[in-house]
Amino acid sequence: MSEIQASDAENRTKCIKEGKMSHSGKLGFRQIASQIRHEIVNGVYPPATVFPAEPVLAEKYGASRSLVNRAMQVLAAEGMIRPRQGRGTLVTYIPPMLHSPARYSREAREGSQARGAFDAEVRAIGLEPQHEITTEKAVPPDDVAEALGLPRGEENALVRRRRLLASGIPVRLNASWFPLSIAEGTVLEEAAPVIVGGVKSALAELGHRQTEATERIIVRPPTDAEADALEISPERTVLDIFHVGKTAEGRAVEVTTTVTPAHYLIIENSFPLT
Repeated sequence: MSEIQASDAENRTKCIKEGKMSHSGKLGFRQIASQIRHEIVNGVYPPATVFPAEPVLAEKYGASRSLVNRAMQVLAAEGMIRPRQGRGTLVTYIPPMLHSPARYSREAREGSQARGAFDAEVRAIGLEPQHEITTEKAVPPDDVAEALGLPRGEENALVRRRRLLASGIPVRLNASWFPLSIAEGTVLEEAAPVIVGGVKSALAELGHRQTEATERIIVRPPTDAEADALEISPERTVLDIFHVGKTAEGRAVEVTTTVTPAHYLIIENSFPLT
């Protein structure tokens, strides 16, 4: 056996072991998954569209339905697609959105009458932002109360909860907390996406313009409730962002917590070096 033949045999054995192809030379489930992944990322199957049925894919790749099913399981575990009862399989891949200080600028939040940075970011990738909003007066968690400088254990905050979707794909869970003394009876209590520029613009209109913010970002598994709301596998990881906005006087007027599947964001920060 020549050196080239030996190398070919070794590569073939490796592919078989990795599930990339069968002994007959046909595609394996990992290779099918790789090709479908490439097509999804490159827009052959756009976000929020219904994915072809398994028999169609089996014919396309010359593979058995069981092999295609295994490939689909790989892609579902990655968050690329999501089976939905009675609705087929939905493409849930979204190009990662940049999370940086620039997203909080007034121009970014209010451009084209956007209802905050999320609206602008989702429209920029060609999808339709959607908001599911509830508001209530509540006792804030201890870490939120501490950040806002509020007494613990008292109903002294307004919370504005949002499930944010992109063309029907759940993307983020937000909860924005404000001292009740500045939020009660204002537009912040409206359970609808009516605030151009989002909550920061609303607070600025109320005389509480923010000039500084801090964020703490943690990577963790989702809770069962979060996994259900985001329609993801409990095995996925999420980013947990704790954002505190302060006025020029140093008063914290907003705490927003964000939970989002980790693959939907690219985190970018800039900071001075001394």
